[in-house]
Amino acid sequence: MFLSVNNLEQIKETLTKRSLKLSCGESCTGGLISSLLTDVEGASNFIEINFVTYSPYAKIRFLNVPKSVIDKYGVVSIECAEKMAKGLLKYSGISIATTGYASSVLGDTKNKKGTVYFAFAHKNTVKSFKYISLKEDRKEVKKDMAEHVLFEFLNFLNEIFD
Repeated sequence: MFLSVNNLEQIKETLTKRSLKLSCGESCTGGLISSLLTDVEGASNFIEINFVTYSPYAKIRFLNVPKSVIDKYGVVSIECAEKMAKGLLKYSGISIATTGYASSVLGDTKNKKGTVYFAFAHKNTVKSFKYISLKEDRKEVKKDMAEHVLFEFLNFLNEIFD
């Protein structure tokens, strides 16, 4: 996986060309996706609002994730990522959401260290994924996750706008 400055510029160009603002809801990536995106000159032209929603409460309160989804599937699930992405659309026209485990300290029986579920939403389209980073160090896991998500987000943009 290699995310380049050119990929980030392509994200910027695609969103600004369509006058679309992006919102992000990050959990396991801890704001790293937001940081990478705001490294791009002119980020204020395509970013609306970003959240780091680590707790279930934050996901419910700010991203409109139903408590019933968290109770049934857990916060680290594809269902939660999809609801996060959909909930972010109240703030912007397109969204990125991540939830997972960057380390094994608080893992569960379904998901191991390095697991991230992520989703993108635009209008009535939601696309979700599961990715498992094979990196060992927590910081490297987060970096790997963030780069993978942004690479897939660029693919998502190319799919829906080509």
